[in-house]
Amino acid sequence: MTATPTNDPADDNRPQALIGLAPLMRQAFAGVDLRPFGTRLVQRALQYPRDANTLMDLSTVLQLVGNRDLALATQAQALQLQQLYRLPAASGAPGIRLLAIVSAGDLMANTPIEFLIEGSDVALDLLYIDAKFPLPATLPEHDIVFIALGESDENRPLLTQIAQQAKSWTRPLLNRPECIANLTRNGACALLGSAPGISMPISVRVARATLTQLAQRELNATAILADGDFPIIVRPVGSHGGHGLDKIDQPDSLEKYLESEDAAEFYISRFVDYRSDDGQFRKYRIMLIEGKPFICHMAISQNWMIHYLNAGMLESAEKRAEEARFMADFETGFALRHAAAFRAVTEILQLDYVGLDCAETRDGKLLIFEADSDMIVHAMDPVDMFPYKQATMRKIFDAFHAMLESAIKRNRKYQ
Repeated sequence: MTATPTNDPADDNRPQALIGLAPLMRQAFAGVDLRPFGTRLVQRALQYPRDANTLMDLSTVLQLVGNRDLALATQAQALQLQQLYRLPAASGAPGIRLLAIVSAGDLMANTPIEFLIEGSDVALDLLYIDAKFPLPATLPEHDIVFIALGESDENRPLLTQIAQQAKSWTRPLLNRPECIANLTRNGACALLGSAPGISMPISVRVARATLTQLAQRELNATAILADGDFPIIVRPVGSHGGHGLDKIDQPDSLEKYLESEDAAEFYISRFVDYRSDDGQFRKYRIMLIEGKPFICHMAISQNWMIHYLNAGMLESAEKRAEEARFMADFETGFALRHAAAFRAVTEILQLDYVGLDCAETRDGKLLIFEADSDMIVHAMDPVDMFPYKQATMRKIFDAFHAMLESAIKRNRKYQ
């Protein structure tokens, strides 16, 4: 099966419109082989090497087929030509001109904002910055700015740069960069761990040498983690999607773990057994938009390390039925039960849009694994198997649009 994107790289000299992440990822998610389309993009890029949109779409395709290094090199070529990439409003004339400031990097580096405004009256400008391509002194025309850079070591200096320049901006700004910078794993738990209704184990960033000492029993886990001992959770700094994430029950296992991971720094935290009474683990992705919680998905698994794609939701009608019930009752159930915790997260993090990967402890607290502004939110799941998700995701997209509108109106009122 071959890809048929809406914008085919025709063999002419006209600049190609940007296809963007959402249509391409939607096809990859549906099992479409993007490689033939990638080959056509390569051919066009060779014929028209100054077509930045073609190069940027090629970079996205390369990432989606798993060729990350070549994808980033191709993205760097595109950025040499231009920093600004435009996606017009689906409805024709734009109702909102949204400027998203993003960083160079892979698909995990930024808020995948295209999914949030897909099919709407929002015209999206993506302004890429990195160490080589700083934020320009004058921004493109816009109604509102959204800082889409995620927290990372690479993005930290960029967030600082944006925070300095943003002091002179007159248009509304959502997700302030200094607040995004607080979302390190150790920073978020320091901020949220003692808040009412929240359980978030202490996370400590350690050097490889420290883990080696721990593995060789030269150091006790309690000397690093004030709130616990083995078993511990270990992951390399900067990793996402469960890469390098493991539960370590004893020092000997940690030594074996280090043999398979070459990272220089790691995050460690105590393991929390969050199984329900039936022995299953349940993990939720919740987005807070202007402080209001919205459910994105619920994953159910016998394994503590849950990702929606590995939880067997496609294979189990019973799990899907439970997720459907959970989504239907979310506002009067889970959201109400943890209302104090969500208020605390909103007040502490000070972010207009932020996601939580979370669960519930046996004593009824909100167990937060991660708080991030760049979690993926989408409506790509097959409708025949997940008919209940369309209305649920529509609530998120409508809330995001309403947030844009209200911020613009407030800004106009006080100008």
